[in-house]
Amino acid sequence: MRKVASLAVLMLAMVILFSGCATRDWVRDLLGKKEVEIGERVDKVSGRVDEQGVQVKTLEGGLGDVRGRSDAALAKADGAFAKADGVDSRLSRLWGNRHKRKIADSMDVYFGFDQAELSDGTQTALLGLVKELQSNPGTTVELGGFTDPKGSRDYNYQLSQRRVDAVRRFLIEQGVEITRILSVGLGPIADRNVPDDKKRRVTVRLMVDQD
Repeated sequence: MRKVASLAVLMLAMVILFSGCATRDWVRDLLGKKEVEIGERVDKVSGRVDEQGVQVKTLEGGLGDVRGRSDAALAKADGAFAKADGVDSRLSRLWGNRHKRKIADSMDVYFGFDQAELSDGTQTALLGLVKELQSNPGTTVELGGFTDPKGSRDYNYQLSQRRVDAVRRFLIEQGVEITRILSVGLGPIADRNVPDDKKRRVTVRLMVDQD
């Protein structure tokens, strides 16, 4: 009986021993898998962090480029404003001295009804004026635009200005400096003694300093 009891105790001890070994192996295996899983998760997180870092650097580079372009645009705008101020100053002086000048020559540029485009013949005539201006640097030109009285007064003022602008633009395209040109749209001519087709015009005056 004692032998049987001893054998039973021995067998129980062996079972516990082997169970402990199996449990430790299972725990090691489980821990190993968890370590691998955690490592993979860490790698994924690191990859995302690196990707975000690249995106941030790209964004910073883009912002730097935008800042550079903005600075260049501002510098260009400042230059344009300075140039405009210079032109405005010269035009103001020219306007202030207009009564100190006299007419050296004049011509009328005619337009069709409700039209503001220059004809080929008109452009040819204006080329002669351009040559005069280029040959005499001290001369300036005054442009006055007119219309017939048909239509609303506001529209006719706008039309007279478009006609003046057409002549002014042509002169500038031919090389005449903007600071040598004074122009204004004066609207309709009410004089009944002047035919309507003679009212649709821009009067061009070549001006020189008075002696």
